[in-house]
Amino acid sequence: MRVLAHFTPGDKVREFLAPQSDWLDVHYCAEDDDATFQRELPQADVIWHVLRPLSGDDLQRATRCRLVHKLGAGVNTIDVAAATRLGIGVANMPGANAPSVAEGTVLLMLAALRRLPALDAATREGRGWPSDPTLGETVRDVGSCTVGLIGYGNVAKRVETIVAAMGARVLHTSTRDDGTPGWRPLDEMLAECDIVSLHLPLTEHTSALLNAERLAAMKSDAVLVNTSRGPIVDEAALVEALRAGRLAAAGLDVFAVEPTPPDNPLLTLDNVVVTPHVTWYTADTMRRYLEVGVDNCRRLRDGRDLVNLVTEVTIRSQ
Repeated sequence: MRVLAHFTPGDKVREFLAPQSDWLDVHYCAEDDDATFQRELPQADVIWHVLRPLSGDDLQRATRCRLVHKLGAGVNTIDVAAATRLGIGVANMPGANAPSVAEGTVLLMLAALRRLPALDAATREGRGWPSDPTLGETVRDVGSCTVGLIGYGNVAKRVETIVAAMGARVLHTSTRDDGTPGWRPLDEMLAECDIVSLHLPLTEHTSALLNAERLAAMKSDAVLVNTSRGPIVDEAALVEALRAGRLAAAGLDVFAVEPTPPDNPLLTLDNVVVTPHVTWYTADTMRRYLEVGVDNCRRLRDGRDLVNLVTEVTIRSQ
């Protein structure tokens, strides 16, 4: 079985997959190497997909492909309708990256709340002492904050466990009122929280969910953290709120356009801490991804039911 792995492997990935080499033929392609990707598509039985969008035209070229396996949960970068039409299964890996994304979320939360980028820059420039007196007026402990989680899946529940252990009060909202303790309607939760963290997929219903009006409903000293998908936040409105002091800070791992261009105004603000969509990207998550990916390839080879298919589809024969 030939797999097109759309990422650049490290030694640990190769070592993990080596015992499967008698039946699993893995070909790697960097996400920015479109020439190699297009050349490899027609030979692939399975595509291990990360973030580079996989279009209907791409899938049309993948004439042998039977399964696109998302390394992660969100399948918004895959043309699922085209895959279904072509008889290609689409599967994801819900929860596999949750420990890493949860820790990365708390990292951004702390960095933004504690003004880490500005303090790091000041220290490197010799301005770290005496301390900025505004720290004692603005910097907060997570444990003294109310943290609001928008979306309440695997990652959010792990974040809740971590920040609750630090002493925070935790509220959440989701697409349904399931009656669980701490649930609030979205607008009510936004007004009540010191930290708001996003944990939901990008859909037509969640695009620009945090628009100018909802950002204005947040406390002026609140922190926004986004490790889900960039377009869930109206980026222009976020820039304006941060510049005008209507929002204290933001910690962002995701952006409206990725990779985010160097002229993105968010990158000029010292009350924003950023990472390039990598909160999921750890050795531990990669091991979990590969375990699930290899298992589904084995199931496909043996004619068994696949796990975590996101649509009903009759997978085309070889």
